[in-house]
Amino acid sequence: MDPYIGITDFTHFDQVWSMQGLFKFHLPNGSRHKLHVGVMTSYKKLHGLPTKWQHAFPPLENIAGIFASDETYNCLHYADYGQDPEFTKSLAKALWHGGMGIHAVQLDMIWPDPGQIAEGVHRSRKRVEVILQIGRKAFDAVQNNPEALIAKLADYEGVIQRVLLDKSGGEGRGMDAVGLMIYARAIRERFPQMGLGAAGGLGPETMHLAEPLAKTFPDISIDAQSRLRPSGSALDPVDWGMAAWYLVEAIKIFG
Repeated sequence: MDPYIGITDFTHFDQVWSMQGLFKFHLPNGSRHKLHVGVMTSYKKLHGLPTKWQHAFPPLENIAGIFASDETYNCLHYADYGQDPEFTKSLAKALWHGGMGIHAVQLDMIWPDPGQIAEGVHRSRKRVEVILQIGRKAFDAVQNNPEALIAKLADYEGVIQRVLLDKSGGEGRGMDAVGLMIYARAIRERFPQMGLGAAGGLGPETMHLAEPLAKTFPDISIDAQSRLRPSGSALDPVDWGMAAWYLVEAIKIFG
């Protein structure tokens, strides 16, 4: 499974074009890393409900156009921290908006029902990888216990293809790579075929935080969001100069 270096919060294809050109220029020969093009949406956005993220996320009808490149790893991030009684239908609808170019969906949720995930993907008729974000509240739900986390993940075997370890809560908190290491090792040992990813406060000036994980797991994937703007708030547009700097620094730690 090819690892990725991710940027989340693309809103237009010209941003993808620019970042992919830079990525290809700096990527060493033989590297298997891909540029992860992350686009955010949510249950509220999908169903036309009021949300503070209304202008931060692209219109649903624009998502397929952002996923126009076959060279990138195109991932729709679907956020829902409530209890959607019709999650299966919502997931299928969200995936439909990804168009022909979608490669993956990341579920920013707290341990969603694996059966509903499988059914939602099936209904969408999309061949996509499923990334389960294990965020701060998901860690808390298993008492931050690696053995309990592994037992919980066993329910998702065959349903998800990757996990993303992220204790930042989308708030740009700096990654504790040493703290995440115990979970990463447990997952790799129990589920060797599962793609491993990590996120949390990564940006152009904080890539050193990910170095311990990158050295131990050269095939780990990473993603960045909040720290790609001066304000540190994901409500603000990405600063694409900062995003370019981040990509160069990220490639270095895997070089």
